Amino acid sequence: MTVRVLGFDQLDLDTAYDVWRLRQQVFVVEQHSPYPDLDGRDREPSTRHLLSEADNTLVAYARVLDDGEWARIGRVLVIPAARGRGLAAELVRTALEVIGNREVRLDAQTGLRDWYASYGFVVTGPEFDEDGVFHVPMRRPRA
Repeated sequence: MTVRVLGFDQLDLDTAYDVWRLRQQVFVVEQHSPYPDLDGRDREPSTRHLLSEADNTLVAYARVLDDGEWARIGRVLVIPAARGRGLAAELVRTALEVIGNREVRLDAQTGLRDWYASYGFVVTGPEFDEDGVFHVPMRRPRA
């Protein structure tokens, strides 16, 4: 599978709808975490949406944000039926390629701390509860 990297203006209506539906399905419904997913950052000119599809169906997604002095990876997800195939790893590798030689930050769900550490991320603060899901802040220094 390949990962498509798109800006907001490159998302057609159907794809944008699929992205938001999938994020709602995984983060709000599956993880029982009601939160304001549409935070305004999807539309920023520097935001990149990473999409992985199978049979013309969106199965994995992540986004990369520009937070000034560093980049941020977030909204990493894989639909339940496609988990265990390395799709999240492919998304993170692609995100790191897109970001290039910049510091990267993310808020990892606590259970994924070691997985993100395998990509060079280190915990930078205490665990915190974000909308009912525990996370840890992590960063990866410039490559």
